[in-house]
Amino acid sequence: MMLQVFDIIGPVMIGPSSSHTAGAVRIGKYARSILGSEPVSAHICFSGSFAKTYKGHGTDKAIIAGILGMETDDPRIRISMDIAKEKGLEFTFEERDIDGAHPNTAEITLTDYAGKTALVQGCSIGGGNIIITKINDTVVSINGKSDTLVIPHQDIPGMIAVVTKILAEKGVNVHGFSLCRDHKGGTAVMTIEIDGDINESVTGAILENPHIFSCTILKAI
Repeated sequence: MMLQVFDIIGPVMIGPSSSHTAGAVRIGKYARSILGSEPVSAHICFSGSFAKTYKGHGTDKAIIAGILGMETDDPRIRISMDIAKEKGLEFTFEERDIDGAHPNTAEITLTDYAGKTALVQGCSIGGGNIIITKINDTVVSINGKSDTLVIPHQDIPGMIAVVTKILAEKGVNVHGFSLCRDHKGGTAVMTIEIDGDINESVTGAILENPHIFSCTILKAI
């Protein structure tokens, strides 16, 4: 496998550790994008090494910075919790072992003014890279580097072909694909990473199929 320069030296960032700082910022920022609105409260659960070292490595500040929408090189990361308080964002932290989770895992629950919530679980795998492993009740595998379609659907034959045919007709190039399901014949979830932007006409065409429950576009961070 050919490594990119970014994979070797990591991102431009503030903080002592790409895993505990840059990766944490990106997880927080992704959670904010899933909520899709301004959060007023955040509950963050740290698991594994994150739980043991988050205070010393500034992972708590990094997560809050991401929730506020900051980039990994923002000098305000160090004072992100003060900024959050000024903005009226309430936040709490919890240490808990999450079964089967990567050592550097955070689970974030955000709530906005209207009471809308979003739960995002992600892990930091080094060099500022992340994998989002859960969105609300849906198991996913998203690295956040590309626009991504998340499509829950009924687990019946031919669903992958239905979606990929629509993407081909719309000129959408796929470079990453994963599928998971709760049980045979139950609910399955396609996670499709694409090149470039994607417009709402694609989701409209996909949602015309009665066996597809929803289609969400997650923008790259």
